[in-house]
Amino acid sequence: MAEDVVGMADAGFSARGSDRLTRPVVSGFHVMATAGTPLTTAAAIRVLQRGGNAIDAGVAAAVAAAVVEPTASYSLPTEVVGLIYDAKSRQVMALNGQGCAPGNMTIELFRSRGKPLIPVGPGPDAPLSFTLPGTIDAWAIAVERHGRLSFAEVLEPAIDYAENGFPMYRYMSLLLKSPEIARQFEFFPQGAAYFHPNGRAPEPGERFIQKDLANVLKTLVRAEEQARGQERAAGLQAGRDAFYRGDLARSMVRFSEQVGGLLTLEDFAHYRSKLEAPVRSTYRGLEIYGHHTWSQSATLLQALNILEGFDLQSLGHNTPAYIHVLTEALKLAMADRERYYGDPDFVQVPLEALLSKDYAAERRQLIDLNKAAPEMPPYGDPVAGRAVGGTMEVNGFRGPVGSSADGTTHLSVVDEEGNIFLATPSGGRLNGGCVVPGMGFTLSHRAEIFYLDPSHANALQPGKRPRTTLVCYFVFKDDQPWLTLGCPGGDNQVQADLQLFLNVVEFGMNPQAAVEAARFSSSSFPGSFYPHAYAPGRLNVELGIPTHVRDALAQKGHRINPVPNAGIGAIVTMLDAAMGTRAAGADPRRPTYAFGW
Repeated sequence: MAEDVVGMADAGFSARGSDRLTRPVVSGFHVMATAGTPLTTAAAIRVLQRGGNAIDAGVAAAVAAAVVEPTASYSLPTEVVGLIYDAKSRQVMALNGQGCAPGNMTIELFRSRGKPLIPVGPGPDAPLSFTLPGTIDAWAIAVERHGRLSFAEVLEPAIDYAENGFPMYRYMSLLLKSPEIARQFEFFPQGAAYFHPNGRAPEPGERFIQKDLANVLKTLVRAEEQARGQERAAGLQAGRDAFYRGDLARSMVRFSEQVGGLLTLEDFAHYRSKLEAPVRSTYRGLEIYGHHTWSQSATLLQALNILEGFDLQSLGHNTPAYIHVLTEALKLAMADRERYYGDPDFVQVPLEALLSKDYAAERRQLIDLNKAAPEMPPYGDPVAGRAVGGTMEVNGFRGPVGSSADGTTHLSVVDEEGNIFLATPSGGRLNGGCVVPGMGFTLSHRAEIFYLDPSHANALQPGKRPRTTLVCYFVFKDDQPWLTLGCPGGDNQVQADLQLFLNVVEFGMNPQAAVEAARFSSSSFPGSFYPHAYAPGRLNVELGIPTHVRDALAQKGHRINPVPNAGIGAIVTMLDAAMGTRAAGADPRRPTYAFGW
């Protein structure tokens, strides 16, 4: 895969970021859609053209992504974080579609089986990490409350791609040929039968058909049609119930039982996603919106609060001093994440104190401008306003940190009325191989994120949402939507989004330059995924950052790890209220695609 990404990023952009780009900025006055592949973006455009708004189109793209981007560790019934801006009410809402732990999933169960962590595979223990699907309910609630089309209209592009097929593209074909996926298919051969038709991965240009997945989507549409004559909301609810209370739920539970998972029909029937208030902070007069601590979203806000006390422009973009300061600020934010972040329905999180500017000022003093923190820094005491509250014993696996670069996808849609929909869906590792027979999708493995230490904020409890890595952000300027940010990449997501934000805000880059600029990420904290790998002091640096910069960072104590990418598939959308333009940047590290007019 290296040839797809090496050399795509470059640190040498001008102030406006217009030179040496591999792609142009895509601009328009009316609509803008950007997603993980051209076909995903096309799904959004198709729905906009038939009269849908940004929420309808965004959900259409997200469901289509489950068909055309399964190698992005995203399957149909998994999880999503999203943001909705309603132009008429000028309201921002956060979409919480993170699935929760089954009711019989307990710390005691894993301890009784001798499991110090929740396993995810490769191997037969992978189904023990199944969580409840969150996406279908999230799509239904988003379309019902903020869209205007039916399930049938919104799902039409995805059904088309699944039933009639789409031309296999190189990125997906290469991943389907990877040794990691082949190894997982050894344990669950139904995955190989589905994604390796004719005994091999499809080649680029070959038609890839997924009839089973099309039938699942058509089941939702049929349920909606049977509720015809009632109001639109009733039809959407009927489609949603077909998934969580009907034969589809029974089939998923039966499969889970057969392979050793813990899902039950009662769990499915009681699951609910949420539309909730976003978390908000500011940076130099800008407003940034994200999600509560069932996500790692607020770590970006904490890092920005710390960085607000530095003159980042004077340090220079991607200089040793700049990369060092950002990395150390991220380490401090991640230390607080490990201590305090968890599902707020189960854990009391001092979020207001964590996002306090005074608290950030205290934490800022812990940064040594000349020396990297060799381990994860101490967490703070935000309630007392103290820089240091204590240290955590890190029991995770110490060793090479696996790449999460190929996981997850992101999309952004802006319609002519100014409504905006962002989503970062993920879950259902294709390399888990656990394809549900007759359905063509995998179930989510997100329970692997939980800890089995009951004192941990992210400790497993029945019904609790694991603290997901998924994030996306709105940025407002002068009380108007101005910027959207999002990308795949596990624990790299927050780190990449921070750099995207600063590329635009501090260095004046246009959206395309912002996503193409070389990036970096720290691994000096426990990883979110099994086995919570921890690499103290490691700084992953893309090859576009010059050798002399890497050498200078090493002199400060960073353990440099050159990587082909540090978060891929990034998307930045910018809205100019005065000019009325919408512009987007799509990351060339992946087949991400923007289209607008």
